Amino acid sequence: MDALLQSPITLALLLLNVGISGYAMLADHSLIDELSFRPVRIQEHGEYYRFLTAGFVHAGGAHLAFNMITLFFFGPLLERILGAGAFLVLYFGAELIAHALTFVMHRTDPHYAAVGASGAISGVVFAFCVFFPLRNLYVFFALPLPAIVFAFLYVFGSAYAMRGGRQQGISGGIAHEAHLGGALAGILLTILLEPRSVQIFLQSFRDLLG
Repeated sequence: MDALLQSPITLALLLLNVGISGYAMLADHSLIDELSFRPVRIQEHGEYYRFLTAGFVHAGGAHLAFNMITLFFFGPLLERILGAGAFLVLYFGAELIAHALTFVMHRTDPHYAAVGASGAISGVVFAFCVFFPLRNLYVFFALPLPAIVFAFLYVFGSAYAMRGGRQQGISGGIAHEAHLGGALAGILLTILLEPRSVQIFLQSFRDLLG
């Protein structure tokens, strides 16, 4: 908890997500639709605010909890490494790039809508993978996987799901495009914000090989 209190950006993001999502789910459900990511509304009505607001509303309690628990575990460490300003750029940069990819994929689909901070959270997780590629991540809090293995499985899984969804004509549901876009953005932004992260990444494997 001390680490969180010393990480003002992570703490603010947690409070904003829980506050806005909680209010939308419990008091004003229409707010979810008003803030959700709808590519057609953006394209036809210029509602560009949705690129940001969609990241602060969630489809349900489990969706919100999964994203916020992930941010709670990874955010403070990355905020300390990068600094508050750079961490803020990482978080929102990953969200914007994730939604940009989603926009390209679904800009003509009038029924598509997505909510949640998954793009930003993916960026945070993959930034962690750049700094600590061999550290174990506990998938579902039980299965240990090196971060780099998790990263590859995550990218290929999301890409496969995107391909399958397009072939079957599925829209909405899990925003795999946001997961993939956020992950790739997290890697790129981490390198841009902290170029030494490339050397840290490579050194991890040099140490492994002795």
